Amino acid sequence: MRIGETTFAVPVGSVSGIGRISRTRYESGEGGYHYAGEEYVLHDLGSLVGQAAARADGQAQVPLLLVRAGDLRAAVAIDQVLGNREIVVKPVGLQIASVPGIYGATITGDGRVVVILDVAPLVRRYLSQPASPTLETQTEAQRQVPLVMVVDDSLTMRKVTSRVLERHNLDVSTARDGVEALELLEERVPDLMLLDIEMPRMDGYELATAMRADPRFRAVPIVMITSRSGEKHRQRAFEIGVQRYLGKPYQELDLMRNVYDLLGIARVRD
Repeated sequence: MRIGETTFAVPVGSVSGIGRISRTRYESGEGGYHYAGEEYVLHDLGSLVGQAAARADGQAQVPLLLVRAGDLRAAVAIDQVLGNREIVVKPVGLQIASVPGIYGATITGDGRVVVILDVAPLVRRYLSQPASPTLETQTEAQRQVPLVMVVDDSLTMRKVTSRVLERHNLDVSTARDGVEALELLEERVPDLMLLDIEMPRMDGYELATAMRADPRFRAVPIVMITSRSGEKHRQRAFEIGVQRYLGKPYQELDLMRNVYDLLGIARVRD
């Protein structure tokens, strides 16, 4: 299935059926969707994964993914149903697997990484979120000096990059690998992430995948800085949702040009 420019997969066993609803009724937000004698509450996959709402451009009706789990009945709007096919589920590691709503990942024939969603936990998490912004969210929104998190298993790289950023009057936090970065993200969400690829416990690809699957972190821009210069590594990063890809050793001017550019984009979005 597709929402915006992102393709996701869902296990067939987790879906009760596929429905469609008129665009007018969907946009009105009134009522639910009736299927097999039961009422399903309308939701939007974009809202569940931190993206823009489903638009289903060019279609008279909006596709719905019908999910039934326990007492949950959810009709989740998406942009497009891409079909039913067999895929090989790839392990994503314990840290990513612990994120609610992530079942696993797969790699398509053209090399793209596709996250496999378990939609029911996504809906439950969405319903459990507070209606108003938390104090932490308000604090992040009010932050005047941008915070950049540097994630690299090399102490030297963390120190050098931190000094560069601090010389440009930016706040910096550092993590040794993806696991430590996720722990820090729970405490404070940065305005920008600089990631290495090869790290112990959780590498840069796994961390970026986890962030893009979590609505709290999905909008944080990511720059990968790595010695892996091959096109396949670069392409994989972009498919996950990384915005920029720089080689090691980087040039300070090039790094800061990208940092300023992405921080500017983030402010405009805010």
